[in-house]
Amino acid sequence: MFDATDLSALDPKYFSIIFTDAFDVTVMSRNTGHYWFIHNPEYPTPGTCIIFHKHKASHPYHQHGRANSLKQAVRSIQSHDRWQMQGRPSKR
Repeated sequence: MFDATDLSALDPKYFSIIFTDAFDVTVMSRNTGHYWFIHNPEYPTPGTCIIFHKHKASHPYHQHGRANSLKQAVRSIQSHDRWQMQGRPSKR
């Protein structure tokens, strides 16, 4: 379950905050325009998060990863943004 302390990890300068409640967070990165849905099922332990991602609002979400806390999920998103903004490696 996300509490006020957890939700304070969401910087409104970095994210456009679309939705938050005790178990779910939806944000859009202001850097990449990518959408992120973070779900806290409280299983196997409280605080565990599943991170979902999509590139455009019209696209479906896909699972991006897991985190042990909302703060860790935010760090993962910021890391992905840095990778995305540096350009994806070319496929050979």
